[in-house]
Amino acid sequence: MMNQTPSSERTCIAFFGCRNAGKSSLVNALTGQSLSVVSPHAGTTTDPVYKTMELLPLGPVVIIDTPGADDTGDLGNLRVEKTQEVLRRADIAVLVVDSAAGIGEADRELIEEFAERKIPYLLVVNKVDLTPSPLKDAIPVSAKTGEGVNALKERIAALANASDRPARRLVADFLNPGDLIVLVIPIDEAAPKGRLILPQQQVIRDALEAGAIPVVCRDTELAQVLGTGAENAGPAGGVPHAEAAGPGMLRRPPALVVTDSQAFHSVARIVPEDVPLTSFSILMARYKGFLDTSLAGIRRLSELRDGDRILIAEGCTHHRQCNDIGTVKIPRWLGKYVDVDFVIETVSGREFPEDLSRYRLVIHCGGCMLNEREVQSRMQIAVRQKVPFLNYGVLIAEMNGILERSIRPLGK
Repeated sequence: MMNQTPSSERTCIAFFGCRNAGKSSLVNALTGQSLSVVSPHAGTTTDPVYKTMELLPLGPVVIIDTPGADDTGDLGNLRVEKTQEVLRRADIAVLVVDSAAGIGEADRELIEEFAERKIPYLLVVNKVDLTPSPLKDAIPVSAKTGEGVNALKERIAALANASDRPARRLVADFLNPGDLIVLVIPIDEAAPKGRLILPQQQVIRDALEAGAIPVVCRDTELAQVLGTGAENAGPAGGVPHAEAAGPGMLRRPPALVVTDSQAFHSVARIVPEDVPLTSFSILMARYKGFLDTSLAGIRRLSELRDGDRILIAEGCTHHRQCNDIGTVKIPRWLGKYVDVDFVIETVSGREFPEDLSRYRLVIHCGGCMLNEREVQSRMQIAVRQKVPFLNYGVLIAEMNGILERSIRPLGK
């Protein structure tokens, strides 16, 4: 798994269209695999089908085959809702139209959705082996004969490469070659067995690409690494200066210390105040593009009142443990910080409500398992409804009184 590109870092290509337009057949032809079940009967695809793969000449991608956008009935409406969820994460949309049927009302509605969500898309006319394409600006293909499939691949790659989005870095843009970066990774009951979590892996890799030197330790060994300790802490946490520290394993102070947010309190007391300190979650919020929104929302904590509902959202699904960060620790810490009797609700994985009117606050994880577009979509849902959208790391830093310190390395 560590040798594969994470799904959240792959270009997400979603195929949309009406029932029986041949979406699944085209996906199979494009990937060269029997990814989706195909049938002449309308509505064969009942749930989105996901496939991670290499699609040349583009590279690592996630292909999503969606149910028909024109499905009807109670079950059909549920399938259409699943298709709507895919719109949140699609980097590129491929709208597949039956050459004989042309563009229908459901197709037009999808095109409007693409425009509203600023999703670049391609219009593809399928089954041209049976009926010539009536649309001059569309890409003619035949999933059955393979006609136009390679041209479609080239167009998808060109559309992806045409993006003017600036290159994103987790940590490399404020590291220099030869810099030391200390990564604090607690190994407790919440740590996964035998592996590092994705943000930790990604920060290590990004630091290496910058020519920096990552030093990894647990919070219990951090003082030994730095030559400091809580007993040397100043009034605001942290020894006054790196030079005031005793002999440690490092011959020079690190350029940056990155910690798991849950260890912020103890780590801040160990790291000298003139050594930059932040967390994996805060770095991930910056990387996914919702750090500024989170910082703006943190000021709304004082508005919480008894009975307010708070939504805690995580992008991954995992086994909840007795001291889980999202369902146990954050609610406990927040209750002490604001002294308000609030109500917590949680969602995980791909679940996220479109209607946030019942919530006073949304607290979201770093989003490492979600692609940037989906995190941005969730953020925009909250922003439009004027609901503060906070990041785990930002919230925990604020509750520990070190928010300003933890965002300073990021130029905030």
